[in-house]
Amino acid sequence: MAINRVQFQKGLSLAEFQKRFGTEEQCLQVLLQSRWPRGFTCPECGSLRAHRLKCRPLFQCANCHHQTSVIAGTIFASTKLPLTIWFLAMHLLTQAKHSISSLELGRQLGVRQKTAWLLKHKLMQVMMEREQTRVLSGRVEADDAYMGGQSHGKRGRGAGRKRPFLAAVQTAVERKPHFMSFTALKRVSGQAILKWGKAHLHTEAQIVTDGWKAYRTLDANGWTHDAKEPQSKGWRRAKHPAFRWVNTILGNFKGNILGVCRAIQLKHLPRYLAEFQYRFNRRYDLRSILPRLLQASALTPPMPYRLLIMAEVGG
Repeated sequence: MAINRVQFQKGLSLAEFQKRFGTEEQCLQVLLQSRWPRGFTCPECGSLRAHRLKCRPLFQCANCHHQTSVIAGTIFASTKLPLTIWFLAMHLLTQAKHSISSLELGRQLGVRQKTAWLLKHKLMQVMMEREQTRVLSGRVEADDAYMGGQSHGKRGRGAGRKRPFLAAVQTAVERKPHFMSFTALKRVSGQAILKWGKAHLHTEAQIVTDGWKAYRTLDANGWTHDAKEPQSKGWRRAKHPAFRWVNTILGNFKGNILGVCRAIQLKHLPRYLAEFQYRFNRRYDLRSILPRLLQASALTPPMPYRLLIMAEVGG
């Protein structure tokens, strides 16, 4: 049996991580390089000259004397945690196949669960902002799905107390999954699917769906739409070979949420979707995920707690 090179790649070991990012000064230098790859740039006047203060972790512009820190204006803004804690959290969130709960993350980092939750969601916010412009091309399998607790009454599409989202997978020539996209929705409708298509589908994409009426809006907007008509319903529909990868990924995502987090607040579903999507789309090179997340974090504006806990809106 052939070895799956993606699954068996070495990634970044914990020992190597500690060697590269084990001290606060090491983390600071890496963050400096990520935020200002061409050297310090004053956010006020654009000057490239600055002095690093000895008494405080600040840089003072040599031109306008504006003082700033390397974390100001980034996702790390106003944090009281050492950078070593942030870096270790990023390592734990990116190197494993599955996510890590805020409770377990807090144990690993040596912080309270509430602190770990806040840190994790800020990093997931970075992932969400990075992935929100993902565009799929070629053959794309798509299906709608739902997250939420069990409830009596109507099931499936239109069920109450559940949050709908759209899953799409771009397959390569040999029908292997390449990239994917998750999008949280307010409701599954033709208008919502059309909006999703315009944002996440290349104009020449060949989209494969189950033929439900809401997907018909894709027919009149330039995409090649292959509407399958499964003979069976319910869980048997997931066995249709045309939707092999999108249903496999949906199963993996839901299994990850159930096995790791047990339950999530549905208003935060977009960030959990983005976390899974971020790791999946970068799975070919595990060693690069941490540096890429670090660079993205340095370029993502602050996300205060009051904004983080607000309900997310879908398409």
